[in-house]
Amino acid sequence: MASTLRSKSSSIVSSPVIRRRFPIVGAFCMLSIGLTNLCPSLTSSIKTTTDHFLPFSPLLKSKFSNQATSNTIKMEGSSNTVPTIVVYVTVPNKEAGKKLAESIVKAKLAACVNRLPGIESVYEWKGEIQTDSEELLIIKTRQSLLEALTEHVKANHEYDVPEVIALPITGGSQQYLEWIKNSTRD
Repeated sequence: MASTLRSKSSSIVSSPVIRRRFPIVGAFCMLSIGLTNLCPSLTSSIKTTTDHFLPFSPLLKSKFSNQATSNTIKMEGSSNTVPTIVVYVTVPNKEAGKKLAESIVKAKLAACVNRLPGIESVYEWKGEIQTDSEELLIIKTRQSLLEALTEHVKANHEYDVPEVIALPITGGSQQYLEWIKNSTRD
């Protein structure tokens, strides 16, 4: 069978079955690499499983993780930074997004707010499935300001239950993380 595969290599590559499987394998490889670099604590328990299926993953992991860490820092190691988070908040439209983003930065509750228009949210509200166009605010701030930021969003948002979701920043550009610290209130 192996000799048959080798002799018909050009026909195998063009086979629809093989072509359909390559993207799945590629996506799995990238997902494995991404998970091991982004969430080492989550992937440590599945390390033996991925190594079984992807014997080359340690080689790729070491090659890519060395490049990723050379330009970044870990949050724990720097006295010039503070624990920092990214907060997601959705708003119903461009005007509401601009008004809320400006008020957050003006109050020094965040160093920066990115506004991403054109997202579509699908959710259940009062027993019915809803679909709405919204704008996503991506807010970079200190972890210690999350409670004050949440209260500010609740007080200045038109939704009954506004989305306020925080994710930790575990590392990044030293200068950018220092800028977040220096641009926000204590």
